[in-house]
Amino acid sequence: MTPLRQRFIEDMQLRGLAPTTQRSYIHYAAEFAKYYGTSPEHLDLEAIRQYELYLLHERKMSPESINTFVSAVQFLYLVTLEMPWGKECFPRVRVATKLPIVLSPDEVELFFRHVGCLKHRAALMLCYGAGLRISEAVKIRIGDIDSKRMLIRVEEGKGRKDRYVMLSPRLLAVLRACHRMSPCRTPAPKDYLFGSWREGRPMTCGALSVACRYAAKNSGIPKRITAHTLRHSFATHLLEGGTDTRVIQVLLGHSRIDTTARYTRVSAHVIAGTPSPLDALGRTSKQEPKKPRK
Repeated sequence: MTPLRQRFIEDMQLRGLAPTTQRSYIHYAAEFAKYYGTSPEHLDLEAIRQYELYLLHERKMSPESINTFVSAVQFLYLVTLEMPWGKECFPRVRVATKLPIVLSPDEVELFFRHVGCLKHRAALMLCYGAGLRISEAVKIRIGDIDSKRMLIRVEEGKGRKDRYVMLSPRLLAVLRACHRMSPCRTPAPKDYLFGSWREGRPMTCGALSVACRYAAKNSGIPKRITAHTLRHSFATHLLEGGTDTRVIQVLLGHSRIDTTARYTRVSAHVIAGTPSPLDALGRTSKQEPKKPRK
């Protein structure tokens, strides 16, 4: 390992970047150096620009992937190499604004009926019933379930932030059934609720994604369904039920309210319930006071 790579890793660790983010940044920085056949410390902003164009036009990479590369080299040059450049020197590709896919309540019920494995169904129900990300759902521990207060503690979610989410009676019944099927007779509070075949490790996100994909296919629902689709549906159905956006923001673990506000764009009840100004035209003219006669 080169000294630059070692310092790059240490800087990311010191700033608390998630392990997945660290692996992603290392990958993109290594590919960047491999493309030019030299260390990044010998390259300049023009090299970054040309490589970004290469990723866009020749590699045909998505804007999200290219922007991840930009974040990686921005951290490398501004933090590790301490270059006197500003963030404006690292242009990003515009990402198209896409509305999240949302299932109807009936589609959610149909989907869950086609999840064959109880452990997979319980984990996916966490994504819909509590709004958890797939990475958060698989890492829930037995001690995180507070049945007395009907809460679930999400420890170190995205951004390493803890939060509490609701625990519905129906979800609790499913989790208890899943817990009773555990091969361990005396599970400890620190044990993962959805354990892997590897002792002391949780079920992988990949395994749950595969189960979700099979259930979506067998259900016959034409929409593209992932575990994150269930999280989107959770937020949208809460909004349609009258839950305040600020509460939804806390439940989802969003840092910014505008991230949560995008669900107002896919909420059918909110959109359909908003009166059009067209309907007010005739009403306004009828309510105008009559002019007195001279």
